[in-house]
Amino acid sequence: MTDRRIVIAGTGSGVGKTTLTIGLMAALMKRGLTVQGFKCGPDYIDPSYHTSVTKRVSRNLDSWMLTKDVVLDVFTNGSKGTDISIIEGVMGFYDGKNPETNEGSTAEISVITKSPVLLVVNCASMARSAAAIVKGFQCFAEGPNIVGVIANKVGSEGHFQLVKQAIEKECGIPVIGYLKRELDIEIPERHLGLIPSLERGELEPFFDKLGTLISESIDIDRLLEISVAEPLSTKRSSIFEKNKEAVVKIAVAKDTAFNFYYPENLELMEARGIELLYFSPLADEAIPEDADGLYIGGGFPEEFAEILAENETSKYSIKKAIENGIPTLAECGGFMYLTESIETTDHEKFNMVDVIPGKVQMQTKLAALGYREISGQNSNYLLMDSKAKGHEFHYSTFHSTEEAIPYAYETVGMRGKKQEGYLLHNLVAGYTHFHFASCPEMVDRWIEKCIENRRR
Repeated sequence: MTDRRIVIAGTGSGVGKTTLTIGLMAALMKRGLTVQGFKCGPDYIDPSYHTSVTKRVSRNLDSWMLTKDVVLDVFTNGSKGTDISIIEGVMGFYDGKNPETNEGSTAEISVITKSPVLLVVNCASMARSAAAIVKGFQCFAEGPNIVGVIANKVGSEGHFQLVKQAIEKECGIPVIGYLKRELDIEIPERHLGLIPSLERGELEPFFDKLGTLISESIDIDRLLEISVAEPLSTKRSSIFEKNKEAVVKIAVAKDTAFNFYYPENLELMEARGIELLYFSPLADEAIPEDADGLYIGGGFPEEFAEILAENETSKYSIKKAIENGIPTLAECGGFMYLTESIETTDHEKFNMVDVIPGKVQMQTKLAALGYREISGQNSNYLLMDSKAKGHEFHYSTFHSTEEAIPYAYETVGMRGKKQEGYLLHNLVAGYTHFHFASCPEMVDRWIEKCIENRRR
């Protein structure tokens, strides 16, 4: 079987990677192909698009949070049984954690996965100069394999031909198509209502139309030719393979308010002996009675604050379980939900679970964004003396009503160290999103704490 995979890389942010990626996925699906989506870096929104189009769970490839072996494990595990894998890049092709290296960049992911690269170039107001840009990307580093170009924001078919002629002559790689400057279709904003509309299937007509438009201006046959790649040699066993029977059960809050989970986090939990019990705070469901632990991930609780505030069954069940010592991890949206209240940008206040003393205030500007290296504070049983990796991304701030906060974490990011989160009973909560594959011992410690608590 032929291995096909391709990285959709941009010269920078805003060149149309997501529109192109979704459109190519839709066009390939129209041909009856099985398509697997991947996203470089820590992102929950773009993979939601991919999943919606391909009907397969999209996965993140992150070479800063994960070792190269684990990145390959995620990739090979996710792309089993597919005809082609489409890897959407992040930022510019060479942009990552460090301005002096390719660490954490789309370029590094392309090298680790030995994937051909399709470079998306904004060609507005230029012709031959586009070739200079492509040439620069080709020559900048050894290792990445740029095999083709998509010209974005071209004004006409004539403009495209000029760009194509220049790039193919000077760079020796094909320009396989273009996106017009005035594309007939606008990608829906990555607004907070996006996930619910994806889940309701409201964007199906959009995906269908985008797939048709992409098929008209991009040579899909050529794409399939240049995406052929050498098979990857895989390790004998995957860390995500279930290798033991379930020894504990952990309830996972999963609905349109709480849905930011790396698929690998859940798979790693199952692989190491956890049975996952899903429930919905948004549907006012109580925690399953036989749950030994609780996981409340990120999402958009502020979008559903009014409903969550009214859902007393769910709130009471969660509060009682945490106060009784159920080992709990709450990340970002989950952390916000466990506080006294959330105040929206319209200054409306909604009462939440009220386990963590303090209030959350939404704001219109980003409060935190970036990678985090995470250590435990105050005898955090999940981390102990280990370090994990993750990221922060939120538009809210937490205001404690206590003078001495029992912080859960010390995190290190671009702006240095800070303490954040909250420890209480067996609750570990904070804004940080973890990637469990960066520190699988976390899962083992969670299981141990669940067993210890059950005996108690």
